[in-house]
Order: sequence, then structure tokens, then C-alpha cells
Amino acid sequence: MRGLTTDLIGPLWRTLPWRALAAAGTLGLLIAGTPVLTGAEPAPWQTLLLLRGVALIGALGLAFLLDDPARHLTAAVPTHRPVRQALRVALVAPLAALWWTAALLLVPSASRPPAGDVTLEAAAVGVLALAGAALVVRLTEEARPGPFVAAFLLLAAVLAPLLAPGDWALFGQPDDPRWPAAHDRWAVLLVAATAVGALCGPEPLGRGGRRIRSPCGTSGPSRG
Repeated sequence: MRGLTTDLIGPLWRTLPWRALAAAGTLGLLIAGTPVLTGAEPAPWQTLLLLRGVALIGALGLAFLLDDPARHLTAAVPTHRPVRQALRVALVAPLAALWWTAALLLVPSASRPPAGDVTLEAAAVGVLALAGAALVVRLTEEARPGPFVAAFLLLAAVLAPLLAPGDWALFGQPDDPRWPAAHDRWAVLLVAATAVGALCGPEPLGRGGRRIRSPCGTSGPSRG
């Protein structure tokens, strides 16, 4: 299994959605660097809003990470789908961490919100995007969940601040006494999204005993 996993790294690296990831990463850094580029001195609430927008853009890029046009062919390969998905995440995670660090450093330090708390928000939104993609793959035959998950994230970003009750609000300000409680909820959201993503990893069993035929002509039951 270890040899098969190692052999997968190269092919997976080449099939990652680099255009979507690069577009999201570039746009996010440009937005984070806007104050530096324009010489502006944003207020703390503006910098926080800026970083939350950057985090959303990064999550929109991650929504496409599990896109696999060859999904219905790779379902029959020896390496299970949870392993392939985990490898995709592992290949991108270090780059995402470096990207977010760069975004934090680009915003003015005088108005930068608590780095740990805003990083928790970014991690939760990013993992939510991955969990959404895994859920779509688990429940449907869709090979490209990215567009659907991206649309959901955009809708949630608009509605969540408007519909969340005041006592359960997620989007506060650092000087708000509810800030620590809000980030407890962000931590719960991160754990819940991680659990959903993990539970949605296995390939669903074929409906009605359906079997998947491999490209070489052999067949077998659908599996993760």
C-alpha cells in the first residue's frame, strides 16, 4: 500500500486544479496587499474584513481540490478514495499555510486582528469547503463538485452574518466581549467539518449491486 501511495503522488500532483488554486491564491494576496499598494491605513475592522474576504477566496479555490474528471475510472483502482483525497489535501496544505502566512504579513501590523483567531476562521472555512466537496462526491455521481460548493460558500458568506442570532454570531470584532465565544463556535465548526469530510471519504457502494468496470476490462464492486 505504501508503494502504491507513493506512486500516486506524481499523477495526483499533475491533476490538481492548479488554475483554480492559482487564481484564488493570486487574487487573495492582491487583496491582502491592497493597503500596502495604495498606501492606505485601514481601521482594525477594515483589516479584519479584508482578511475574512481573503480567507473566503482561498476556500473557493479549495472547493475545487477534489474535482476528478476521471472519477468513474479511478473508482476501481487499488488505492482507496480516502487515501487519494487525503493525498490531495496533504499536497496542497503546506502551500495553503504559506499563502495564509503571506496574507497575514501583507496587511498592516497596526490594524491586524489576533492572528490565531483569524487563522482559526480561515481554517474552518477552508475545511468546510473540502467537506462540502467530499459530501457532494459521496452523495452524487458528480465528478466536479467545485462549482456547486463554491456557489454554496458564496451564498453562506452572504446569509450567515444576516441570519445568525446575536448570541450565535460568528462574525464579531476583537473588541466585542462575544469574540472569545464566537471563536469557540469557529473551533466547533472546524471539528464538525473535519468529521464530515472524513466520513464522506469512502466511495459509496454501487446502487442495486452495480459493479464498476475498469479500463482494462475487469470488474469489481465499487469501493472507497
